[in-house]
Amino acid sequence: MKRLLPGVFLLLIFAAAAPCIKAQDSSEIMKDTVKVGLYITSIHDIDFKQKEFTISFWLWLKYKNREFNFQDNLEVPNAKTVQRDFFTIDSSGDKVSMLMKMQCVMKDSWRITNFPFDQQKLRVSIENSQFDSRYLVFIPDTAGEHYDKRFTLRGWNIDSCIIATGSRVYETAFGDESLTEQKTEYSAFRVRLSITRSAGGLFWKMFLGMYIAFLISFMCFFIHADGMDSRFGLSVGSIFAVIGNKYIIEASLPETASFTLVDMLHGVTLFFILLMIAANAYSLRLVKQDKIQKAIRFDNVTAIIMLAVYLVLNAWLIWQSYISV
Repeated sequence: MKRLLPGVFLLLIFAAAAPCIKAQDSSEIMKDTVKVGLYITSIHDIDFKQKEFTISFWLWLKYKNREFNFQDNLEVPNAKTVQRDFFTIDSSGDKVSMLMKMQCVMKDSWRITNFPFDQQKLRVSIENSQFDSRYLVFIPDTAGEHYDKRFTLRGWNIDSCIIATGSRVYETAFGDESLTEQKTEYSAFRVRLSITRSAGGLFWKMFLGMYIAFLISFMCFFIHADGMDSRFGLSVGSIFAVIGNKYIIEASLPETASFTLVDMLHGVTLFFILLMIAANAYSLRLVKQDKIQKAIRFDNVTAIIMLAVYLVLNAWLIWQSYISV
């Protein structure tokens, strides 16, 4: 009996210590929250051709786990370049408070179907590259404003700025053999800025040359039926002017497989110029048959119909693009 007492005593000690050991193991994988906020000071250098824009902002984070080390582990996944201009760390209390000024060149996919009456969404996402969502969870600091309303984004109107948190799943374990599934989930802090273009002046700046080329071709109906060489010359020259205008506009836009407003307006203009050439050919045939009065009446009626249909079709296409933003 005396020999059994030490063993029983050890079993009692182990049983009492087991919950503490389990609690300690579970605490090692307990999620810790990071309160994060952002204040945008500037957005500039919006480049449609390179699919990028530059954003400057203040970022602050508050957390307890000192191993997070956002100074070295902060990641902006959709950024081309990240520059930290300034940062401060206050670790005197029970929480670490970090404030930093950042400038990032962000990559984005522009939606140009309704260009120049387009709406774009600028996105910024922040993660911790060392700790996944098993250990770290972001919560947003929603107090106050999220961007400086005094700065102006030339040519654009800022509609909204939404901050939220979520998760991003990578279809790989990054070599971590302890994971049963070959995927890793990271907590993410996201900012989405919605902007719409002030397109009135830009529209006429881009398409004025196209409309002037159409009007030059339209003037052929006011040339006497005897001057067919002049008529055909105006129409052919207008075709080259419209095509040149289209290439100039597309040079500043990213490549896309979709049919945009720019394509539709230029396509409609080229089609109507082609109809004018066909009308001139028919007028020439009437002149060759000595039906000059009939050719003049045909020119007058065709000119009115073509101009009316062209203006209505252009107005409808522009209106549809404008209301779909």
